[in-house]
Amino acid sequence: MTSPSSRFLAAIAEIDATNANDPRQDMVAGKPRPREVIYSERMSDCLSRLYPEASEALRLAARAQHICRWQIRRDKYPLGRDGYNAWRAACRDHHAALTSAIMQRHGYAEGEIAQVVKIIRKEQLKRDPESQALENVVAVVFVEHYLDEFVEGHKDYDEAKLADILRKTLRKMDPVGHAAALALSLPEPTRRLIGMALK
Repeated sequence: MTSPSSRFLAAIAEIDATNANDPRQDMVAGKPRPREVIYSERMSDCLSRLYPEASEALRLAARAQHICRWQIRRDKYPLGRDGYNAWRAACRDHHAALTSAIMQRHGYAEGEIAQVVKIIRKEQLKRDPESQALENVVAVVFVEHYLDEFVEGHKDYDEAKLADILRKTLRKMDPVGHAAALALSLPEPTRRLIGMALK
């Protein structure tokens, strides 16, 4: 991987500073930290493991994947799949707009910004390699860091229902993503759930 450019480092620093305003705090190593800062760092770490030669555009998209997500509240949208999809679309628009503005401030050209926006929106999934790479990273980060929390919060769901929900995430991945998820060091119940979802 080539050395990061000064504009890339400046854009990453602004993304991190923006996410540091997240009022939600999660505990990591016994210390509270802004939730979206933690998430963005996990995204970058996972990307570097799965795709060490990732382009600057893909690295920016991964870091900004959830930028200021707390500003688009889920409870402002109806319950159910239609409401969820509308919320997710609003989040993607929000993340893309904020990231575009940051990139503009640090001297990126329109075509470069458009590529990052396309990746953040995961356009042409399964056809665009960088959109697919981001989807793989999103899913692996979810499995590694958030799946157990999700299961714990849905004790009323049986294994079959949890596997069906997880299947909807895993089917967006490609074999690279599936292999990365299965290679994680996970508790046996979680591995069993993933195995059920992949069948």
